[in-house]
Amino acid sequence: MPLRFFWGFIAVNALIVIPEWWMPYSQFAQPLLAVESLIIVSVCCLLPMVVTRWLAPGIALVVMIGLGLALSDLAMEWALGRSLNLAIDLPLAFSVEHLLRGALGQPLTIVVLLLGAGLVVAVWFGLARALRGLAQPGGHRGWQVLVGGSLLALGVGLSIPGATAISAYVDTPLSIRTNDQLQRMLATWAAREQFAEALAGDGSKAALRSDFRGLGQRDVIIGFVESYGVSYLHDRRYRERSQGTLDAMASALEAAGLGVVTTSLRSPVQGGQSWLAHASVLSGHWINDQIRYDLYLSAGAPSLIGDFERAGYQSVAVMPAITQAWPAGQRWGYDEIYDHARIDYAGPALNWVTMPDQYTWHFFQSQVRSVTQQPIFAELALISSHAPWTPILPRLDWAALSDGRLFQPWAEVGPAPAVLWSDQARIQHHYGRAVDYALRTAAEWAQRSLGDGLLILLGDHQAAPLITGEDASRAVPVHVISADQTLLAALRERGFVSGLMAPASDSGSLADLRGRLTRAFSALEPVSANQRAEPMASVAPSSVGNSEDNDGR
Repeated sequence: MPLRFFWGFIAVNALIVIPEWWMPYSQFAQPLLAVESLIIVSVCCLLPMVVTRWLAPGIALVVMIGLGLALSDLAMEWALGRSLNLAIDLPLAFSVEHLLRGALGQPLTIVVLLLGAGLVVAVWFGLARALRGLAQPGGHRGWQVLVGGSLLALGVGLSIPGATAISAYVDTPLSIRTNDQLQRMLATWAAREQFAEALAGDGSKAALRSDFRGLGQRDVIIGFVESYGVSYLHDRRYRERSQGTLDAMASALEAAGLGVVTTSLRSPVQGGQSWLAHASVLSGHWINDQIRYDLYLSAGAPSLIGDFERAGYQSVAVMPAITQAWPAGQRWGYDEIYDHARIDYAGPALNWVTMPDQYTWHFFQSQVRSVTQQPIFAELALISSHAPWTPILPRLDWAALSDGRLFQPWAEVGPAPAVLWSDQARIQHHYGRAVDYALRTAAEWAQRSLGDGLLILLGDHQAAPLITGEDASRAVPVHVISADQTLLAALRERGFVSGLMAPASDSGSLADLRGRLTRAFSALEPVSANQRAEPMASVAPSSVGNSEDNDGR
């Protein structure tokens, strides 16, 4: 009995406290003792055997739920830089499955998920059996009452408010985590009501104030660069590479007669959930969770899309990462949506990335922009800098891209994600190279094809804390590129600075961008198409053969 009791206590305590040791706010090994483990084991010792054996599976399930909450919190902290919120995060399970399929393939993903489910069931069954084993008949009863009563008294004493402060090594993590989760959910539901009221009072005021005649029917393109945050520009781990990136971009833009202004704005997310950043830009509202996103779409509130459509623009979304039905796209009100199925791409998928950015730009220019009769307002999702950041492609000859078959040789180049992600320094190196590729590719496209259009090139969010560190800013760079100096001057009056270097600190949030753009555009003097500034004609050189772009490292 003593040995069985000892191992039962160790198992329960370990499942409760060990996940806490890896939390960003904790230290190894704090806490060392969970008060809940004392109470659970003592209760199982004190209750009659038939009752304990009946309750054991339920108690084990409670411990497993606590373990699941802890591991989910840990995963969310690593990936998104925040804690789990069950009120908004349950749909992310599908995103995780989608990411696994992109990185491992569907068969291996199914195997991994089945093994994970089997492991959970096995741990639950083993814990329930261990707890049932604490109930013993006959001669052991006196020993059980003595030990169980002592442990229960100790556990209750340590549970008294303030008592756990006697040591950093004794705590109540299971109850604390459950209470924290409940508080987050209650706060989320309250915020939902507040946001719904704000949307109800929004009306169409913002839409009525937009006057885009000063744009002279220029095409306006918003390109979201995945995981591009200010850390890429200012973190010492990436500064040398990013300086080379900005120098190359500046040369390409200058050669085409294009100017650029830049600011930094705070993103509502980090590490993932890019659609919330997109929504904040388009809506002009701070949309930092799925509830706000759904509420906004349900309200039919004004957006940049509607602003431009009322000005005579055709709205287009180019979304190469959308591989399934996307009802939200229809609710946003785009005239045309080019998801993965509608993009004519015959090249290989590159782990999670369905196609390289260079092809996305090529498709947009050759099959969307060049055949549209109206001025175009387009949103592009640029995903080459999305995890797992392997392989890294060179920039090929733009004139030879055709349907993308040219990318086939890079399908198996570079380390597999599982190999790459075993080394943090190597992950960070590949992340830097991926963002460099995305930015240089965008600048080359602008040099070749932007013409008198307007390009807003911005990050959607900072990369995960694994890449940026725990305390990194959530700001992302926002570059506005145009040949029209008058337009750029109007943006400088609204917080932008000349050049490509984004400030380290933000000047607001992505929710402010819609208002800044609308006010800047509306302040311009109306112009006709033949009055627009004409940039110099230029063609970007190909970077084929550049050893920096080859992914053999």
